Amino acid sequence: MAFWLDLMFGNAIGLLSMIVIFCTMGIMSYMMWMFIVKSAPKE
Repeated sequence: MAFWLDLMFGNAIGLLSMIVIFCTMGIMSYMMWMFIVKSAPKE
């Protein structure tokens, strides 16, 4: 846990990479959710 905190708040590159990783995960989950909603059979 201390390693992650040092990586996030220790330098700007670590913080930037964490932001990129979280944004990518958010976009991927949003696209998967949209795909599931669109491919669901209509009632």
